[in-house]
Amino acid sequence: MTYFRLAGTDGAARLGELSTNHAVLPTPAFMPVGSQAGVKTLTPAEVSASGYNIMLANAYHLYLRPGAAVIRAQGGLHNFMNWGGALLTDSGGFQVFSLATLRQVTDDGVSFRSHLDGSRHQITPESITTFQELLGSDILMALDECPPLDAGWELVAAAVRRTGAWAARCREAHGDNTGELYAIVQGAAFGDLRQESAAQLVALDFPGYAIGGLSLGEPKEVTWRVVAETTPLLPAAKPRYLMGVGAPEDIVNAVALGCDLFDSVLPTRVARHGAFYTRAGRHNVRGTVYRQQDGPLDAACDCETCHSFSAAYVHHLFHAGELLGMRLLGLHNLSFYARLTGDLRQAIGAGKFTAFKQEFLAGYRPTDEAVRLSQKEKWTHARGAGS
Repeated sequence: MTYFRLAGTDGAARLGELSTNHAVLPTPAFMPVGSQAGVKTLTPAEVSASGYNIMLANAYHLYLRPGAAVIRAQGGLHNFMNWGGALLTDSGGFQVFSLATLRQVTDDGVSFRSHLDGSRHQITPESITTFQELLGSDILMALDECPPLDAGWELVAAAVRRTGAWAARCREAHGDNTGELYAIVQGAAFGDLRQESAAQLVALDFPGYAIGGLSLGEPKEVTWRVVAETTPLLPAAKPRYLMGVGAPEDIVNAVALGCDLFDSVLPTRVARHGAFYTRAGRHNVRGTVYRQQDGPLDAACDCETCHSFSAAYVHHLFHAGELLGMRLLGLHNLSFYARLTGDLRQAIGAGKFTAFKQEFLAGYRPTDEAVRLSQKEKWTHARGAGS
């Protein structure tokens, strides 16, 4: 039996508890991304030890490889990847629609060529819902159409209406089967279309709602305007999932606007490039300042990396090209995110969220906006291809 309980609020920030078939999650909560049934460089046990009992996987990637037959024979995705916590599976809407030259969209569904081998496939709302049920997902996402960032109003309006129609078909296909089906609000940066999308989906009474189509390279002021306009349109008694938003300062800002769930590849992706997080911001362990630093990466961190290894050692691993360095930074970054969301929950529960937000943002130096947008453009294209 699944449920969401709103335990308290502090302004728009919310403290809650989301019960799923495999785990009970205190919210706000961050979900590590294992698109292809694995968080890069880390084992499921290490993800769990870092403070997580939920992970995100991607139905599009798993549909193409290894496919339904393999996962069914293994007894579902939890058994296949040896993960005892909850699983949320994204329907793959973003991945499919990012393959602009390889797919064709109709009201029935999406026909596309695999980015792996060029083979032809078709996904419908019914088929992707059934596939997520086969995976054994605790939370399933309805198929949506994610329009391009620079799309005009007419194209986005068509995507919104198709997303609503597909959500209704996903709901019908899912019925009373196990796992909870969430719908995704679309509408790009158009406030009237976000309102239309939310109204369509709320009328269908889903157990949870996501805000999609953001964190695709738009300026942050656009992101926050859309989130601020959209969250009040969603039921207060149900979880709100802001998809793909994952920089630490963004999570704090999104919690302030009433969001509960987040996912991003950012913690492990930047780790593979030598970056790690502290309350002061993002740092690069390749820098010469760490060459002889005897202490840990972050004296305030209790993760395995900081407990057992010096910053100088991790610095050496990256300059020597040793993969262990990526693993150690991945562990540290996931631990940082878990600690951050824990601190957010504690602040909300104590009625001190505003003070926490102000203190955090005053001390945290975000990535330069021009650098962020450049990285985002590069990584967004890679994300669509499964990298």
